[in-house]
Amino acid sequence: MGTGVMIGAGIFALTGQIAELAGPLFPLSFIAGALVTSLAAYSYIKMSNRWPSSGGIAMILQKAYGPGVVTASASILMALSMVINESLVARTFATYALRPFGLESTGWLVSAAALALIVFAYLVNAAGNKSVSGFSVVMSAIKIGGIALFAVAAIWASGISGGSFTQPAALTNFEALLASVAFSILAFKGFTTITNSGGEIVDPHRNVGRTIIISIAVCIVVYLLVAVAVGSSLTIPQIAEARDYSLAAAARPALGELGFYFTVAIAIAATTSGVIASVFAVSRMLTMLTEMKMIPHSHFGMSGGIRSHMLVYTVVIAGTLAVLFDLSRIASLGAFFYLIMDMLVHWGVFRRLRGEVGARASILLAALAADAVVLVAFTWVKLKSDPAVVAYAVLGIAAVFLAEWIYLAKNANTPRDSSKSSGKDT
Repeated sequence: MGTGVMIGAGIFALTGQIAELAGPLFPLSFIAGALVTSLAAYSYIKMSNRWPSSGGIAMILQKAYGPGVVTASASILMALSMVINESLVARTFATYALRPFGLESTGWLVSAAALALIVFAYLVNAAGNKSVSGFSVVMSAIKIGGIALFAVAAIWASGISGGSFTQPAALTNFEALLASVAFSILAFKGFTTITNSGGEIVDPHRNVGRTIIISIAVCIVVYLLVAVAVGSSLTIPQIAEARDYSLAAAARPALGELGFYFTVAIAIAATTSGVIASVFAVSRMLTMLTEMKMIPHSHFGMSGGIRSHMLVYTVVIAGTLAVLFDLSRIASLGAFFYLIMDMLVHWGVFRRLRGEVGARASILLAALAADAVVLVAFTWVKLKSDPAVVAYAVLGIAAVFLAEWIYLAKNANTPRDSSKSSGKDT
């Protein structure tokens, strides 16, 4: 599911925002994001090769920090970034679905359509794992092929010397270009869900890492193709104006009405499968953390097991975010939460596990430094353009750590089964 989630969110939801920040050089943002993501993937690959499991991020954090506040808090930040991803992709679905009718600017309709998709994702997940797996495989194949076809056709029709590429490009606003890399990283972050597949993949000691590498490589190719296609068809002001549906906007001048409707159809397929896969991964992670006694749980009178309750909680939070926040703020919150979690993973592996998993300190420190540079630049740009979202992020992160510290302190004598974090260890 990793590649499907990555492409579903990354291209359709974030291309416009990346171009708006980075200007005519925005394809470089995807290249920089791919480099930072490749460095980051090193920690996850080494850990997954050593301890392949269905525990994913929580397993890595538990091995690095033990079953305490850091592990629980960072795992929740990852879960929150994934829930944010669901609301981000759901609103992207809504804007593309409403675009043919000229209703993409009608706020309540966008919120209603986004909420409808999240409810549909719940129903598919509630039907069972086989429904999720089968649906995701088919839809991922359709959307990867469809997006690649759109990009190649648009480049063929427009060439690579039109649109934003005719505008003067300069590095005078380098901090904005660097800040845009945070969104690019968010577009690639779906590879982390593959770390949850150690219990299902054949020969996981080798194939989990290989699957991560292949997923990142596929996304690099697709993202660059789309960036060139959009950039050659639209100017930066046009991309900014249509930032929530930039691929559809680029399709019309390059490929005409047929290309426009084809792109809308692929966007709907991509975003639908992306939300379904993300709901599956989040509910699985939260279920595991609950079983490890690292987060509180209440069934609120609902019947069924913990997993079914977590599905409900996941879609309620995602639906609330989709209704209350616009795409830009949703994406910004996700970037802050993900970068902090990612830095904690690299630091934990560097400090405590690099010898055991055979990881090179220089690569771990390079990944940590790259995240830090992007985080600082992103924070600086957002402080100037939208300080409220920085405040939301800081308060959210502080609230998660404080809540976990209080909860775990009150339940200090509760035995925690850390083996739950590793699922089917091999």
